[in-house]
Amino acid sequence: MNNLANGLNILKQKLFQSTILTTRFYAKPLGAAPTMKKKKLGKLGPMMEKKEIPVETDVNKLVNYVCGSNIYKTGEDIKLKPDSEYPDWLWSLNVDRIIPLEELDPNTKQYWRRVRKMALRRNNQLAKLRRF
Repeated sequence: MNNLANGLNILKQKLFQSTILTTRFYAKPLGAAPTMKKKKLGKLGPMMEKKEIPVETDVNKLVNYVCGSNIYKTGEDIKLKPDSEYPDWLWSLNVDRIIPLEELDPNTKQYWRRVRKMALRRNNQLAKLRRF
């Protein structure tokens, strides 16, 4: 019986020592003051200040240059050329509306890309409706 009690005491001491060692790693650092408060963060982290981009108001520059085309610190924006120096296909681009699928020619790549895109959207919507 005495051996059993000694064995239990030794086991208790070892368990107690191991818990002390593991809890020491979670203590506060020595240099931290207890009155320091951390800055409160939002759900997405600290809020960044919005940058205000200056708006060009010079009429002459707005008419003759592509404002905002220069991404470097030095240099200037691209100067606009007369219409005759641009390719003809540029003026025939469709910028008004999206052409419906019924009006597209089935023998073109554009038609089949649109069909594929619509099928992918439909499959994704159906996948959302499934339970698991």
